[in-house]
Amino acid sequence: MRYGLRASPVATLSPGIFAMVMATGIIAVASSQQGIDWLAGALYVVAATMYAVLILMLLLRILLHRAAFVADVTSHVSGFAFLTTVAGTNVLAAASALIHGWWGLAWGLWWFALAVYPVFLYTTLIAVVIDEDKPGLEQGINGTWFLLTVATESIAVVAGLLLTRGDNALLAFTALAAFGLGLVLYLVVMTAEFLRWAFRRLDPDQIDPPAWIAAGAMAITVLAGSNLLIAAPGSPILARLAPFLAGVVILAWATATFWLPLMVALGVWRHLVRRVPLRYAPAFWALVFPIGMYSAATFRMLDAIRQEGLGWVPQVALAVALVAWAVTFGGLLHHVLQRPSETAA
Repeated sequence: MRYGLRASPVATLSPGIFAMVMATGIIAVASSQQGIDWLAGALYVVAATMYAVLILMLLLRILLHRAAFVADVTSHVSGFAFLTTVAGTNVLAAASALIHGWWGLAWGLWWFALAVYPVFLYTTLIAVVIDEDKPGLEQGINGTWFLLTVATESIAVVAGLLLTRGDNALLAFTALAAFGLGLVLYLVVMTAEFLRWAFRRLDPDQIDPPAWIAAGAMAITVLAGSNLLIAAPGSPILARLAPFLAGVVILAWATATFWLPLMVALGVWRHLVRRVPLRYAPAFWALVFPIGMYSAATFRMLDAIRQEGLGWVPQVALAVALVAWAVTFGGLLHHVLQRPSETAA
């Protein structure tokens, strides 16, 4: 089989491809939290390299393959996956600050994410709302819609970190607004997605790795709220809301924990019971990210609420995340190495 221009890596770039930056960057942060500095540094280099390459590929796709890009970004199925660009940028910003102390870079990446966020958010949202030929609930919504929460909370995550360097009333308000909006968006998406899961017939192909973002969206909410709690002593507005923030953080952590067994069970049903082949796809990074985020968020929460009894949880979650990352990264390498032979066929 001979591929044309449309089959080039740029033309076929997955809308959610920045999930690999999200997964790699947050595992780097979790490794740093556990004192594994060499691993954190190595994973940071990988994440930063991925980010630079993918930003270039995304720009080229927008310039050279505009029709394909527009079709994806205005689609119910794939449009919100572009919000991984925002979340990936903010995860890299957080990793830059926490692993290397590069706060200037963290500020720059946060501002870039803040600029890109409304562009991708409203382009897709407006397109799916005014679309005259809408798909049904079964085909129209999937786990990528939880990226509405993930991207929004990622803004609060970095803002909370920046607030630990000094009080800024506008930054604190922005962080709180993003934190609250992310929660509202989660409730909206979770309601529709749960209705699809519980009251519509699901084929195995409809339970794909992005469904794990249901847990990841709550985990990043835990991380955002924990950062705000840690910054609260130096910010009057955050200090006034500290009890509320603590309650929401614990609620979000319980919700993320609640979803994990279901996600595992759905994966077993999909691959072992219904025998869907387990092959690499970019979507699998959306499975790795929530596990790594759960580790990092739990560690940060325990620090924020002064709870020591669950210190083993982020350690176990990090170990699982590292295994998942290694398997997925191996699949990526195998996929990349196989592509030249497929092109020549």
